[in-house]
Amino acid sequence: MARKKKQKAPLTWKLLSAGFAVPAGIAVRKATDAAWYGVRGTMPPKNPAAPGVSWPEALAWAGVSGLAIAAGRLVAARGAAASYEKLTGKLPPGINEGTT
Repeated sequence: MARKKKQKAPLTWKLLSAGFAVPAGIAVRKATDAAWYGVRGTMPPKNPAAPGVSWPEALAWAGVSGLAIAAGRLVAARGAAASYEKLTGKLPPGINEGTT
């Protein structure tokens, strides 16, 4: 059985994905902090595992931040892939068209 050689990602793809991920991460963090403050009136817990943070508050923050981070990663990855495809005319490595 022949093994497929793992293909290195082009520098363009690495730069684009990082260029989308960093600002998306910053924006998601600021948005979740602001949303938490707007709803709860307090800043979100810095360390949800700390003994002074209640279980409901820690679980709520884990859910909110986890959902926001996952959505932010998706937006950044799709934006980077679309930009890469527009620049090069092909999909980035590891991105399959029309997979289910």
